[in-house]
Amino acid sequence: MPQIDAEGPPQHTMLETSGVWPFVSRRVHSEHGRVHVWTSRQHRKGLSRLDIPRIESFFAAQSLNTWIGVVFAIGASCFVVASLMSLFPGLAELSVLGSHIDAVYFAGSIPFTIAAWLQLFQAANPNATLSGRTARRRVWFGWYPKEIGWLSCALQFAGTVLFNFNTFDAMSPSLNWWQENLVVWVPDLAGSILFLASGYLAFIEANHKHWAFHPRSLSWWIVFINLLGCVGFMISACFAFTLPSESNNLSVNISTAWTLQGAICFLAGAVLMPFESAESA
Repeated sequence: MPQIDAEGPPQHTMLETSGVWPFVSRRVHSEHGRVHVWTSRQHRKGLSRLDIPRIESFFAAQSLNTWIGVVFAIGASCFVVASLMSLFPGLAELSVLGSHIDAVYFAGSIPFTIAAWLQLFQAANPNATLSGRTARRRVWFGWYPKEIGWLSCALQFAGTVLFNFNTFDAMSPSLNWWQENLVVWVPDLAGSILFLASGYLAFIEANHKHWAFHPRSLSWWIVFINLLGCVGFMISACFAFTLPSESNNLSVNISTAWTLQGAICFLAGAVLMPFESAESA
């Protein structure tokens, strides 16, 4: 409903809303005769020109987006290195133990979780990226399940926490096949499902529909590449199930190859994130 000014005609009129049900990720409204376009991704990441503050701080839009990209890139790089060490141990001309590779995976899961939390914090405090002051007190996590951007970040953060457990438990040398499935594969599968849901929500948030092709948009490339990474992790988890008595080297190699594909995609998406912020500025 338009808001009626006591002295004249409506000053604020909603012209159009769009998004994948039940979310609204784009709004077009008229205010005092000017048309404004609001999108969920730009709002939560502070990508609007008006949202980027004059004075930089850690919580400023450009600075925080850059740090999120850098920390994500560190985690993805660890996963890339660990996957390559597992698939091609001869590349380093060293005898690499499986426990060492698992330690690299675990090390990579930590910056993944830190970056995911920073992104969740950003989504929970979109006004914290506005110039100078905040409209409400900052919260660590928030609870806004009706907002597609926050929900995507929350699912991603939960997935990274499960990867922390998954990669930490994988370093234990004394697990039998069913224990490995319980404490390594189950968190891996659950985390991959959450990642896939998060990646798809981010994709439809940026595109306002189930599928879109916008190769000239940097935001489209970021969410699309990250979605491909989520698919890679999901396929990897499907092949990671441990059998009791059969040699499953082929399945392990397939799983690792898809982990590598996912990690490369996440690394590429992370590298592009600061450019998205700079482009908007």
